[in-house]
Formats: sequence, C-alpha cells, structure tokens
Amino acid sequence: MEDDSYFEDEEFSPIRSILGLLTFSTILPINVFTSIEYMTKLTWCWPFLHLFIGILAAVCGYVSLDLLHLNPFFTAAIVYAFLMIITGYNHLDGVMDMADGVMVHGEPERKIEVMKDSSVGAGGVATLFLVASLTIAGLCNILDYHFIYGIIVCEMAAKTSLLTTALLSKPLTPGIGSYFIKETTLSNYIASTFIVACIAYLLGGLVGVVGVLGAIVSGIMIASIARRNFVLANGDVLGMSNEVGRLFSLLFMAVALYFI
Repeated sequence: MEDDSYFEDEEFSPIRSILGLLTFSTILPINVFTSIEYMTKLTWCWPFLHLFIGILAAVCGYVSLDLLHLNPFFTAAIVYAFLMIITGYNHLDGVMDMADGVMVHGEPERKIEVMKDSSVGAGGVATLFLVASLTIAGLCNILDYHFIYGIIVCEMAAKTSLLTTALLSKPLTPGIGSYFIKETTLSNYIASTFIVACIAYLLGGLVGVVGVLGAIVSGIMIASIARRNFVLANGDVLGMSNEVGRLFSLLFMAVALYFI
C-alpha cells in the first residue's frame, strides 16, 4: 500500500490523519489520504477505529445468528469473512510472510530476506490456515454463549496486540511498519490500552477485560518471536500480531465465559 499519496507534504490535521488511518486499514470508501508521518502519529487511536469495525461485524453476527437463524459455526465463518473483506485482507500477507521467515533456517538477515520475499512458502500457507480456522472456532465458541459483544472486543483488542508488539520492537527500515513502531510510545500505549480495557469492561464485564489481556499476551509473544528470529520488526510482524491478537482475545474470552 505504499502509494505516493501517503507521502505528500502537508500540515498536520488530527481528523484528516484519523480518516487517513481508517482509509489505510479498511476498504471503506473514505478516500482521505495523508502523509505516513502524520497518519502514524495517531497510531494509538487504531483500536478505537476498529471498535467501529467490530460493531459492524457484531451487527453482521446478530443478523446471521438471530434473524437468519444460522448456526454458530456458519455465523462465525461469515463474521470472519466480513472482517477480512472490510479490512481488505490487510494483515494476511503479514501472517504468511512472518511465518515463512520464522520457519527458514539461518541468520536474522536470511530470515528477513525470506520474510520480505513476495513468494509464499508452505509454512506461510499453513500458518494462515491455522490462524484463520482457529479464529473461526473462537468466534463460534463465544457465539455458543451468545456473547455478540465479544466480536467487538476481539476486533478492537487485535489492534492492542499490534500496539503491544510495536512498543516492544525495534523497527526495520525502510518500510511503513517502521513509522507505526516509532510512534508507539509507552505513554500513548498505556493511555490507549486503558481506554480499550474500559470499553471492553462496559461491553463484557470481566470477560471483556480478559479478552484485552489475551491480546496483550499475544503482542508480547509475537514481539519475542520477532526479536529472536529477526532482531528487528516490520509491517509483516505487526500484521501477524494483529491476527494472532484477535485469536488470543477470543481464546481468553472463551475460557473466561466458562469460568466466570
């Protein structure tokens, strides 16, 4: 998505930058573009933008489950498909690319080379299948409890996972991912995560907060794997963190729904 329009010189506008971030991460016909430097200054707002995406997905789930009377598994598959389509499959290449880089043997330089290669290996395809299928299973699990709000929480928390990885990583330059990593500071991360946790509590009580905790654990895990394999992190690592973060959020909420 390295369009030249992202690098136009302009004055900073918070509203334009937020709309630019939404344009960057979804297929919604907003078509507001801004420089990558200004857009990423509001990286900490990313979970709140995907709160809106999560609401749309939850409506999709409600219609499928309660109005069309589809079973939880079919509904979960539809919700996952909706999320992937509306976000333009934005992070799926990151899942495959990072997996390929991790799977190959060699020094970090060799692993980075494989990760940045446009071709996809068996490890990447298999990892994408596992993440996708387990995410659908997680959605199905929370829908068994009729916890529709969990869809909103997991989509919002996916970006918290991404921010967690960004906070704990050193950027691989050049690349768009490096801008997001550089702009994720401890102060704005804490503020963002605290607000996300409050929203999750309002939506799902302790179960919602546990879902955010799952995303944080995911972000730490992906950052650790990236550091061990690549030393540095790029957009592919952040993309992996986003998708695994959604999965871990669902996993933690599924367990919490049983015990709480």
